[in-house]
Amino acid sequence: MSPQSSPPAGAARRARNNGAVRALARSGYAASGVLHLLIGWLAVQLTLGRSSGQADQSGAFGTLAQMPGGDAVLWAVAVGFGALALWQLTTAVVGVPNADNQAAERAESVAKAVLYGVLAVSSARYAQGGGGSGGSSGSEESLTGRVLALPGGPWIVGVAGAVIVGVGVYHVVKGARKKFLEDLKGTGGGAVGQAVVRLGQVGYVAKGIALGVVGGLVIASAVTTDPERAGGLDEALHTLRDQPFGVVLLLVVGLGIAAYGAYSFARARYARL
Repeated sequence: MSPQSSPPAGAARRARNNGAVRALARSGYAASGVLHLLIGWLAVQLTLGRSSGQADQSGAFGTLAQMPGGDAVLWAVAVGFGALALWQLTTAVVGVPNADNQAAERAESVAKAVLYGVLAVSSARYAQGGGGSGGSSGSEESLTGRVLALPGGPWIVGVAGAVIVGVGVYHVVKGARKKFLEDLKGTGGGAVGQAVVRLGQVGYVAKGIALGVVGGLVIASAVTTDPERAGGLDEALHTLRDQPFGVVLLLVVGLGIAAYGAYSFARARYARL
């Protein structure tokens, strides 16, 4: 039986054609907008020396949890990310129409489904009052330490860091060349307006820079076999701040991440699904 005629493929295709599933998947991009706006705000607070939490996903979820009505927003974010994870899984099963490399598209969809699924679970945990203890940086260091202890661990960690850097470069190129417009309805940005195009450009470049620093920290931990050199987004933003002119650079990146959040709301409306 071919994949196209298999029961899983049929179920995935029916899910993709369901209007409610499509609407919920779009809400996942809005959830991403909320998350990135908060991360950008936390990064800006870091430049002002007013940071009260980590400038990353866990900090954003924690900030939401402390807001009036935050639990409801966290549940809505969890549903949105969960729906987007499901949508990516259906894409992995049925493939992308007219794609030149279906294997690569399916692999990318699986990776996105895992990412969105993790974010959905994290948001639900914070909504239940069981948010992360210890923070994401500690988790990064713990995981990196375990991998470094494996045979060939430094090589594994180094490759992982290089992949993260590669993803960062991909985001920068996608933003600079406006390749993200391919994810939206219409062509050339005419359907979405130049404001959305500019937000996408700035947002993708800023997010790519942040990811590049994260990957660099992971590579540094591999070279030195020191798991404490590794870290997540919060550690990367602190590293940026500590560089010459770092406060200005961090401010620019923080505002850029917030721009990506604003762009994500537009993507919720205009995304190709």
